Amino acid sequence: MSIYTGGEGDKTLVFMSGGGTCSPILDFKSLYSLLSSEYKIAVVEKFGYGFSDIVDEKRDIDTMLSETRMALDKAGIHGPYVLCPHSLSGLEALYWAQKYPDEVEAIVGLDMAVPDYYDEMNISIPTMELGHYAAVLGITRWIPSLAESDAIKYGTLSEKEKDIYRAVFYQKTATKTMIDEAKVVKDNAKIVKENGIPQVPMLLFISDGSGGTGFTKEKWRSIPEKYISDHDSASCIELDCPHYIHDYEYEAISKEIRNFIK
Repeated sequence: MSIYTGGEGDKTLVFMSGGGTCSPILDFKSLYSLLSSEYKIAVVEKFGYGFSDIVDEKRDIDTMLSETRMALDKAGIHGPYVLCPHSLSGLEALYWAQKYPDEVEAIVGLDMAVPDYYDEMNISIPTMELGHYAAVLGITRWIPSLAESDAIKYGTLSEKEKDIYRAVFYQKTATKTMIDEAKVVKDNAKIVKENGIPQVPMLLFISDGSGGTGFTKEKWRSIPEKYISDHDSASCIELDCPHYIHDYEYEAISKEIRNFIK
């Protein structure tokens, strides 16, 4: 597993990518580069993502969390952590706080998933498998626009970093590991839901639902807001931008993260 580390400070922010994000280290860079002067930064690339290996392993929530925790430990990055999950990784972050509350100081949700989303979410495995075969056969290379991610178009990546992102995209589009993860995500969400809401401080940034969520703006925002409605130490901030909020509103988000941590 690949882990990026950087920054200095008393708090450690662990960034966890959304489902199918081909290059998490570069995808989060516009945001964590604004925070690395005050906090330690770690970006965990799950198996099948970024520079991590593609593996044929179970993708149940316990297995994935154990891999993340082991990778951080072997990299010498110790908790407690402020978890910063995007999208799908919200499930893993919530489960982490449920199972190992001493390791999680807080959760900053970057338009993160909460379990109730998966009661209604339509996940098309055949579409993902089609993307996988297109990548394996090299078809994606004939459609350059596919590689132009939000991080490339709206973030602060250098030209060299953009080229690296594109290269990773062609290798890590809908990998087998990503597809296996998607196949069991509803089961994982059910486990997290049954364990209740972890009582750690939370700050949830919520997008307008555009950018591939499949939900209307009103529905997308109502689900996490309802999820934290009875939580004493949780709040949310609505942002008028698509799902990959950290590639659009990185400056505003970095300021709010500082205020939240302080």
